[in-house]
Amino acid sequence: MFPKVVQVIPMENHFVYVYFEDGKIVCYDMTKMLEKEVFRPLKDIHVFLDTCTVLNDTLAWDIDGNRDNTTCLDIDPDTLYELPAVEEKIA
Repeated sequence: MFPKVVQVIPMENHFVYVYFEDGKIVCYDMTKMLEKEVFRPLKDIHVFLDTCTVLNDTLAWDIDGNRDNTTCLDIDPDTLYELPAVEEKIA
C-alpha cells in the first residue's frame, strides 16, 4: 500500500497534522528539518504556514507558488505514515 496524504494542517509551532486516505492522522514535527539548508525558507513561520499543501500525495511546501511538484519541498509519505497515530487536537 502506498500511503496517500489527503489533507495537511500546519501549526504555528512548525508541526503539521497530516491526514491520510485511510483515516490515520499523524503530527509531524518539522523543527529539526529546519536546520537543513533546503528547508531553511520554512523557518519563516509565514512561509511555513502559507505554502504548506498536499502535492505528490504527500506533505509539501509550494515555495514558488506554481504548483510544480518537481520544485516543491516535500516529505516522503512513508516516513510520515510510520509516525504513531494521534488524536486530532485542532478544534
